[in-house]
Amino acid sequence: MVALLLVLVVVLALLGAVHWYVWRRLVRDVTAVGGLARRLGTAVVVALPLFSLAALVSSRAGAPFLFQQAVAWPGFLWLAVLLYLVLALLAGEAVRPLLRAWTGRRAAAPTPAEPVSTPTPAEPAPVTPAPAEPADPVSVPAPGAGSRESELSRRLFVSRVVGGSAAAVAVGTVGYGTYGVLRGPRVKRVTVPLAKIPRAAHGYRIAVVSDIHLGPILGRPHTRRIVDSINATQPDLIAVVGDLVDGTVENLGPAAEPLARLRARHGSFFVTGNHEYFSGADAWVDHVRELGLRPLRNARVEIPAGFDLAGVDDVAGESEGRGPDFARALGDRDRARAAVLLAHQPVVVHDAVRHGVDLQLSGHTHGGQLWPGNYLAELANPTVAGLERYGDTQLYVSRGAGAWGPPVRVGAPSDITIVELASKQA
Repeated sequence: MVALLLVLVVVLALLGAVHWYVWRRLVRDVTAVGGLARRLGTAVVVALPLFSLAALVSSRAGAPFLFQQAVAWPGFLWLAVLLYLVLALLAGEAVRPLLRAWTGRRAAAPTPAEPVSTPTPAEPAPVTPAPAEPADPVSVPAPGAGSRESELSRRLFVSRVVGGSAAAVAVGTVGYGTYGVLRGPRVKRVTVPLAKIPRAAHGYRIAVVSDIHLGPILGRPHTRRIVDSINATQPDLIAVVGDLVDGTVENLGPAAEPLARLRARHGSFFVTGNHEYFSGADAWVDHVRELGLRPLRNARVEIPAGFDLAGVDDVAGESEGRGPDFARALGDRDRARAAVLLAHQPVVVHDAVRHGVDLQLSGHTHGGQLWPGNYLAELANPTVAGLERYGDTQLYVSRGAGAWGPPVRVGAPSDITIVELASKQA
């Protein structure tokens, strides 16, 4: 408990420092003291992280779903914008001295003198002396005042150029990444040769979809797009490998209903992800069963094409006594048959190797979702995206069809994968 509180304090302190830095560069350095722009900018920088905090905790706190939806858009999008604002501003720190030096050279450059016309000499006119009057006092600028004003002007110009450019880059990046998520996942195809697959199963197609993340932002239209994309490929089997939802059946049941329209020759199968255990895993397992999907909770079925399909619960279920049980799912099978395993997290691949799995299908990583998040994902997962081999087991990791938190993807486009099995006997 003490360690958790310490981590929370460190995280809050870091977020506070980051927001102060953003306020300094985008508000304080580019606005006048006491002006309306500074007051509005300060209010925005204070309000947005409060929306983010509300978006992160409202679901766990059981807040009304309408409230969750109201705070999700500004709160989660701000987290994505904040990431790229900070990265762009830090890059701008390297540019700032160069801009100041350039503006300083331009200010110091001499201005060409204008030609002076000399009047033609003429007869001097008689001058009547006027009575002398006392001269008006002349104000003399303080030494260095002009240079100080010039320096302040250059600083303001540089701050506005760097801050404006950083804001444009961040908003543009997040806008494009949001469009990619809301547009829906693209279908990609991967061929996986398996030595034990019989000739009759050559070309067998499994539609793999993971990390749909239905929630306050991604709802029923998102599900419809995914179902339509999968059905258009006419797969032989559909595998939904976890993190379907971020919320309760009561709130998100209608959003999941289009899953009932999934069509495949040998059916649709489902395994839990870690987010199901944040949302009521048992209730969701019952609900997807009502929608026509078959949950595989540490279980196995024989597919008529000539291989075994197994599924294990997510490791997050261990806190509820329902973690992965490989012995139950795979222990007594005929190892002469090929085995395909559905497991949400790639980290269980070493257990799959020990139990003679030929192919593991996973998700969970989102491919990093927001660059440079892929580097962090690499620290926690053996494979972040794509197909890799571990001993005699091949692991395929989907980037997922949705997004957690910010509905944004940068450098990790969402996907639905058609995995085509290839028989070496063909």
